[in-house]
Amino acid sequence: MSIRENIQQVRENIAAAALSAGRRPEDITLVGASKMNDAAACREAIAAGIDALGENRVQEMTQKLAENAYDGAPLHFIGHLQRNKVKQVVGKVALIESVGSYELLEDIEKLGIVQPILLEVNVGGEEAKSGFAVSEVRAAAERAKSLSHVVLRGLMTIPPVAEGEHGSVPYFEKVHALYVDINASLYDNKLDILSMGMSGDYEDAVRCGATMVR
Repeated sequence: MSIRENIQQVRENIAAAALSAGRRPEDITLVGASKMNDAAACREAIAAGIDALGENRVQEMTQKLAENAYDGAPLHFIGHLQRNKVKQVVGKVALIESVGSYELLEDIEKLGIVQPILLEVNVGGEEAKSGFAVSEVRAAAERAKSLSHVVLRGLMTIPPVAEGEHGSVPYFEKVHALYVDINASLYDNKLDILSMGMSGDYEDAVRCGATMVR
C-alpha cells in the first residue's frame, strides 16, 4: 500500500468510527508519525493530505527541518522530550504533545516563546512511561494556565498495551472524562485537542471522544 492509499484507508476508518458515535469525521485530526521516514516520505504524506506530521526524535526532526520536509503541514513533537533538548523544539513545532512534568512546563516557560502544548496523561500508572498521573493532571492544567508562554490545548495519552479487543476503551473513557471536566471547570471549554489512539486502537479512541489520532 502506498502512503496515499494508507491515509485514504485510515480516513475511511476514522469516518466510520466517528459516524457510529454521532460525530463528524472532519473534527478528527490525523497525525502521521514520521519517525524513520525520510523527507521525501514526509512530502508524499503532505501531498496526500495528512493533517500534521509528528516526530519522536529531536535530532531527526532537526535534520528534516533543514530539508524543508514538513512544508505544507503543521509539525508536532510526539516523543518523550528530554529537558536538555527543549530549546531545540520550542518555537519549531506547532504543538508539543508530550509535556509530562512540571519541570518541562517550567523549562518551556523560561524560553519566552509562546508554545502550544498538550499535557501527557500516564493513564495506566506505568513506571516506564512519562506523563502526569491521573490525580495530578488537574493541578498541572492549573499550573499551565498560569504560565504566560505556555498555551494548553488539551490532553494526550497512550494507554497500556491492550489485553484483548477494545482493551484500551476504559483508559480512553477515563481520559475523556478528565478532559471534559478540566475543559469545563478551568478553561471555559476552550481546550480543543484530545490526542489518543494509534494504529491499533484509533477507531476505539474516536468512538471515545478523541479529536486527534496518530
